[in-house]
This record gives sequence, C-alpha cells and structure tokens, in this order.
Amino acid sequence: MALSPQLTALHARITRYSPGASLPLPLDAAGVRHLVRRLTWGETPGLLEEVRRDPQAWFEEQLDPARIDDSACDGYAARFTKVRRSITEVRTTGSFGNWDTMFELGMVTTARYAWSRRQLLEVVCDFWSNHLNATCPSSDVWDNRHDYDATVIRRHALGSFEEMLVASAKHPAMLRYLDNASSTRRAPNENYAREVMELHTVGVGAGYGEEGVRAAARVFTGLTVDDKSGTYRYDPNRHDTSAASLLGWSTPAHAAADGEAVATSLLRHLARHPATATALARKLAVRFVADDPPASLVSRLADVYTRGGTQVVPVLRALFTSEEFWASAQEKTRRPLEGFVAAVRLTGSTPGPDGWGGIDDLYWQTREVGHWPLAWAPPNGYPDVAAAWRSAGATMSRWNESTKVVHGWWPNKLVRRPDRSVLPDPLPTTFGALVDALVQRLLGRPATATERSALLAFTEHGAGDALRADDQWVGWRLNTLVSTVVNSPGHMER
Repeated sequence: MALSPQLTALHARITRYSPGASLPLPLDAAGVRHLVRRLTWGETPGLLEEVRRDPQAWFEEQLDPARIDDSACDGYAARFTKVRRSITEVRTTGSFGNWDTMFELGMVTTARYAWSRRQLLEVVCDFWSNHLNATCPSSDVWDNRHDYDATVIRRHALGSFEEMLVASAKHPAMLRYLDNASSTRRAPNENYAREVMELHTVGVGAGYGEEGVRAAARVFTGLTVDDKSGTYRYDPNRHDTSAASLLGWSTPAHAAADGEAVATSLLRHLARHPATATALARKLAVRFVADDPPASLVSRLADVYTRGGTQVVPVLRALFTSEEFWASAQEKTRRPLEGFVAAVRLTGSTPGPDGWGGIDDLYWQTREVGHWPLAWAPPNGYPDVAAAWRSAGATMSRWNESTKVVHGWWPNKLVRRPDRSVLPDPLPTTFGALVDALVQRLLGRPATATERSALLAFTEHGAGDALRADDQWVGWRLNTLVSTVVNSPGHMER
C-alpha cells in the first residue's frame, strides 16, 4: 500500500506521540453505535459489526490512518486530475482565475467523506478546515486551495497544531484569504493578525486588545505571495522591523532579514499559549461531546494539549476515552452535510465506473442541502451547534436530496446495492417486525415507541398484520419507507 507524503509524516508523528488510554471495553451495541456516529460520517453496511468485533483495534487504526488500506477511495480521488497539479501548474495551465480546481477539491472532499475507510481522519480534516477556514470556492484561492488542503490540513490534521498553524500562516491561500499578502510596513493589514488570535488561537477573551492586533499585524508584514509563481515568499522589504510585544511574547527591533523568524516565533508562542489550549480543547469537545461541554473535560484536554506539545492525537485519545464522551450519546445533532453524507453511506452506493461516477452530482447536491463542503464564507467556519441549523427550509432541502439518493433518482450514476439488501433474511412475517428490523438496520438501535407507531401508521398496518413476501412495502414502496426513516430525527442523532 503506497502512502502519500502527508500520511507517511502523520504515521511517524502518531507512532511517537500516541501512547495512552483504551476504550471502556467491552462495548455494548449502544456503545459501538455511539463510537461510530461520533468518529465517522455515518454507518455503512457492515461497519457496526466490524467495530463490534474489535473496537480497540478499529479505534487504534482510526487514530493512525496510514495503517488503513484505503485504495478504493484513493481510486475515486484519482479520477480528479486538476487537484494533483502544483500551484504554479494551475496558474499556467488553462484559464487564469478558473474555478475548476476548487470545484474538483470539493468533489474529492465529498468522495472522501462518503467512502474513505479513514473516517476519523476525514472528520478531523473537516474540523480543521473549518477552524483554519479559507473559503472554497472563492476568487482569492482559485489557484491554491487544493494545495492548502493537502499540505496544511491533511498533512497536519493528526499531527501538531503548532506546525499546522505555521504552515497555514505561510500558505498563499491563507495569506490571500485574510489579506496578509498585501500587508506592508507602510500599510499593515490587520485582518490576519486579528483572526489568527480571535479564531485560530487564544480567542477574543485572552486580553490582547487592539494594541495587540496592531503589534501582531506589524510582526506578520513580509509574509506574502509571489506574484508570478503564486507561492509563498518572505519579502524583507515589506517587513516592519520595530519592537513588538503581546501576550507574554516580545521582540526587540530587528533586521529585516530576521522578520520571518520573528513572525514564526510569535505563531509558535500563540500555538502553545494556555488560552489556545483551552480554546482548542473546548472546540474539540463541542465537536465530539456536546454543544456546551463540561468545563472539567475542557480543562483536562487543555492540559493534555499543553503537555503533549500541541500534538492532536493525545488530545483525541483523552477525549474519546473520557467519561464525558461516553455519557454524551445522542447529545449532538448532525449538521445538514453530515445527515446527507450519512444517507449516502447507509445505501451502500459507490461511484459508477465511468468518469466521475456521480461524485460531482453529490457535491452539487450538498450545495442544495445548504452545507457545501469547505464553502463557509466568513473566516470562522461552519457552526457546530444544533441551534445554528434549525431551519424548516434547510430541513426540507436535506429531506429532498436524501430521498433522491435513497430512491436512486439522483445521482443516477452511482452503483447501488439491491433495494432489498436493507431487509433481514429471512423476511419478517409481520409489519411490526419489518419496522423494527428497518429501524435497527438504518438507525443502529431499536425503534422508539413513537417511531414504531409513526412508521406503522405510514404503512397503514398494525404491528401484528401479516407481511407477505410480495407485499408492496417490501417491493416498489420499500424505498419510500427507507427514506422516511432516513428523514426522521433519529437519523440526525450524532
């Protein structure tokens, strides 16, 4: 199995920095479901059983994705050729300013979410893509956003946050997106300096104030983008060499040639600041535990982050083995993209053999859902709390697109499993048993009394009514019943 440079580097770091706690074994069915729903983009046929057989082994592999054979998904990603080009190649091939490479990145991202076996990596990449957001598609990053995804987010997602922050600050995507590329000693632009502290590191409550923003903006002058190649460069002629101090860090007046090292020093200080440890710990706890996570958990995770030198995997291990994580089942709600991708995964569909095989169609469907991968416009990334997504219109859009997928109406290029593959063998003999089996298969848990009653009413049958092998509800109307379960609140439990 050939590994990308990003995964090879990740494996080396994880192997070195990731001793630690185990899962609270043995896991019952509810525990397996909880683990899968939090660490993946949703169940696939057979995934719950795979995890149940050896939860610890599955967990360890997910924390070290280089150990996982993901050749099938790698093959799907390889269909997209433009994202494999360098920044300079994008700028010199095809139309200048063309958005096709960004669209391909969105399609590849959608495919990885839906079909990668390295599911935790994909969940964490989504987390960091939002934390260090550079909107895709957008005009500022037309030639470089795919490289930002590969060399910043994916290379460091399970590595060191400190290294990821430095890589982000020196990448043309971030430099253009937050305007540091145009910042000079005569006219320092405060946009990146403000966001790197408010959003990326210490948080607005850390006490740096406007003076701190101005000081950081001066320090970051000179980090810019080469106009010809479109790649990062440091320009000493743009750098403000004056003394600066903020948040316990300082630099004396210095030579312009030393400006890049000074800027890097500030970034590393911010990454290791106690306020950053707390901010990142809380944000990870919001993603994986609860919209308002326990302060005790945040404090412990922040301590792990600090003691581990900003390494991500030890924090995740501490999080996933914590009592708070295991007590939080069903306390999170899937966001629209998560619900839609989970519906795709439930069907067991795969890309068709020709061209993009329907991956492109799925990507455009996520736009209809209102949660387009990587596309949040403001720099703070997509929100990760349920209250931000309460919208009747958005819910209806997700229902519509998920229903299309379940029925095979769109994308019609996907290779579908037989509709009846969701049914148990032997076939249930009553409608009550049919409803119970479908909910167990699709939601990974027994039906509630409300769900059972509603689904039986939908079929216009009682629980004890006999089910024939040729009944319409296990024939041409089966997908209608399946889509009703997929569009239920139970499907959106994260």
